[in-house]
Amino acid sequence: MTKPESQAARALTGAQSLVASLEALGVEVVFGIPGGAILPAYDPLYDSSVRHILVRHEQGAGHAATGYAQATGRVGVCMATSGPGATNLVTPIADAYMDSVPIVAITGQVSRAAIGTDAFQEADIHGITMPITKHNYLVQDGKDIPRVLAEAFYVAGSGRPGPVLVDIPKDVLQAQTVFEWPPTMDLPGYRPTTQPHSKQIREAAKLIATARRPVLYVGGGVLKAGATEELKALAELTGAPVVTTLMARGAFPDSHPQHMGMPGMHGTVGAVFALQKADLLITLGARFDDRVTGKLDSFAPDAAVIHADIDPAEIGKNRHADVPIVGDAKIIIAALIEAVGENHPSLKAWWEQLDDIRDRYPLGYAEHEDGTLSPQYVISRIGALVGPDAIYATGVGQHQMWASQFISYENPGTFLNSGGLGTMGYAVPAAMGAKVGAPDRSVWAIDGDGCFQMTNQELATCSLENIPIKVAVINNGNLGMVRQWQTLFYDGRYSNTGLGTHATEDRPRIPDFVKLGEALGCVGLRCESADEVDAVIKQAMEINDRPVVIDFVVGKDAMVWPMVPAGTSNDEILFARGVRPSFDEDDL
Repeated sequence: MTKPESQAARALTGAQSLVASLEALGVEVVFGIPGGAILPAYDPLYDSSVRHILVRHEQGAGHAATGYAQATGRVGVCMATSGPGATNLVTPIADAYMDSVPIVAITGQVSRAAIGTDAFQEADIHGITMPITKHNYLVQDGKDIPRVLAEAFYVAGSGRPGPVLVDIPKDVLQAQTVFEWPPTMDLPGYRPTTQPHSKQIREAAKLIATARRPVLYVGGGVLKAGATEELKALAELTGAPVVTTLMARGAFPDSHPQHMGMPGMHGTVGAVFALQKADLLITLGARFDDRVTGKLDSFAPDAAVIHADIDPAEIGKNRHADVPIVGDAKIIIAALIEAVGENHPSLKAWWEQLDDIRDRYPLGYAEHEDGTLSPQYVISRIGALVGPDAIYATGVGQHQMWASQFISYENPGTFLNSGGLGTMGYAVPAAMGAKVGAPDRSVWAIDGDGCFQMTNQELATCSLENIPIKVAVINNGNLGMVRQWQTLFYDGRYSNTGLGTHATEDRPRIPDFVKLGEALGCVGLRCESADEVDAVIKQAMEINDRPVVIDFVVGKDAMVWPMVPAGTSNDEILFARGVRPSFDEDDL
């Protein structure tokens, strides 16, 4: 974001002050929909340098702001009116909160005199979003707008990033006020700790110097801190294996020999084994999420823990930290590199174990006996043909896990997904926002037929706004992950998981994704067999003047493996249905 320039005080309306503040903050784009309470702000936007992208649903605006923020590292901005407009932002705000994404949501509110009277389109969005924002504001005086906007952007993007909501009553937007820039921020209680304590760094270095089975457990905080080069240097210095969580894919190159893959419920056997058998976890920007730990009291039972995070509330929340380090991951890792130096043991025996496990239990999949197209094959070919410089956004479910497994991520900021909240419908608007932020990059949304039907209307936005994303719909005709659970844990009782997106003898596809894509201004393509996959992907790659939707019709019974059943120990990981790897060291 460009450095704000000083501006002389001038008389403006609150709405003009809002837009002037956005301009002063260097905002490039706002995703939103006008409505009664926010309408005063849309008049000065008409003449503004800030680009406004008219979405088709406020949820799309929120996820687009998130995708923009993740692709650029800047604060994303979305805007909505009061009542239902604001409440439609709740899901993307919660999503951004769980995944530590910096966005500012600006909402209109009914006039101050009407607040609390159940006025038309009134909702207490300030109160509703209090648990899912880093901070939020209800602006009561127009003169506060520049200060509040400056604070909102600073809070959203500093420390542990996250969403901030600014709610502005309509009469505040309409009234005359004074705009002056830069304002003086007033945040006496907000001082994120960035510099780690030197004693804690020394204690961490001592543990690293004695560990025989260390693991670098890397979370999304490393990406947020821009610490990927430092991470690589620390990994190569110590020789320790690296695991990257779902939110950290791309923080460490998949091709690096020290990378063991993703840990957790659908992680690699090697990554899960490494954590379970570790004697030291060097935890960087991760939060011991339940999807990583499985049954918490059985997670990494013999490991001491170094836990580094910029948010002190995360340290010790789920797992005791023997050495807690609060600070910015980039600064912490650089300090650890200096403190560790050459003082670390040989890990030859540890790597012999890890390499054996990795060789015996590689990621893979079986072709379908009925001849239907394998979704894993489709996704692996997208990754291979499109390459590691593209940005991939996914929805939530099986296709999300396969995209995390079968695409090779070599660069930071190339895998966008809803990790903490698990929001279906995330992919298309997030890809849209990412493409706006990185117009020269190839952006692919890998979506499921269930997720796609939640937010595909944003393809109309993409068509009209010249945002040529590619959408690969992994169409298995079902809510795939739910069907997998019903197969494994509910005796194959498929209650309400069939979506009707596959044609049958007596019914056409409902909807037909090719026709739907065309109706929304996209090029629609379909692929139903393995020998067509490469050609269809290449055809999509050659189309850059419009969005592209590809309906990949795949088999309905593919499953995501490996899998740690919910609520069980990571030691119970299944490599395939009925196949449990041996973690007994006597067998290695």
